[in-house]
Amino acid sequence: MTAPATDPQTPHREQDGVRLEIDGELAVVTLCQPKRRNAQSPALWRALTAIGRELPGTVRVVLLRAEGVSFSAGLDRAMFTPEGIPGEPSFLQLAAAGDQELDETIAGYQEAFTWWRRPDLVTVAAVQGHAVGAGFQLALGCDLRVVAEDVQFSMKETSLGLVPDLAGTKPLTELVGYARALEICATGRWVGAAEATAIGLANLAVPADELDAAARDLAAALLAAPRNAVIETKALLQGAAGRSYDEQRSAERAAQARRLRDLAGIGD
Repeated sequence: MTAPATDPQTPHREQDGVRLEIDGELAVVTLCQPKRRNAQSPALWRALTAIGRELPGTVRVVLLRAEGVSFSAGLDRAMFTPEGIPGEPSFLQLAAAGDQELDETIAGYQEAFTWWRRPDLVTVAAVQGHAVGAGFQLALGCDLRVVAEDVQFSMKETSLGLVPDLAGTKPLTELVGYARALEICATGRWVGAAEATAIGLANLAVPADELDAAARDLAAALLAAPRNAVIETKALLQGAAGRSYDEQRSAERAAQARRLRDLAGIGD
């Protein structure tokens, strides 16, 4: 196995709280401010957005992990103070902005959470300890989640008078259903590993010291299948909820026709 490629932006990105390593078809994105429990800021979101835009086309699987005892404690609490984070708009400034400016600002933040669902990638989050608010939503942005037995998910935004606005509400509802999603968000309660696996929020729960190995094993299994077959299958499953039964059968036939022709060497 070749050594992971060095990201030229590593020093700058680590300052913002994230690290990127590329090992062939696998990219590993690490939240790397464990002393701050990987609290999130607009600078972190910009770094994550840039990683999504700059990934080489050879990457097929992205593993999202975090250093320390917590995956992410959520928003940097400085964002809630009148002063905010130096160089970033405070909550008071956001509230005073015009509708279009506010919408565009939040849309920019959301980009860090949306590219994980791209059709050409399969993304896996390895989650330990606390995954709160923005941390919960970042894990929800991935296709799959492997969790440590000490994981504690919580959507605290409602408790703070806010709503989850970092693209987490749709995947949460798709995974656990409307009623359960509403209860989790409206109460802000903790969801542990046993419940997360039982309700479909997590694919697998393992002891904390086995988390990284389990996530990498899953990534390796995903890489074992032919890329185009995985991409076609992901597209079929992502679109299934919006199609009727007959429409889904038609989509399956069209996808299979493309695969058969590709395997026969007569595809487009």
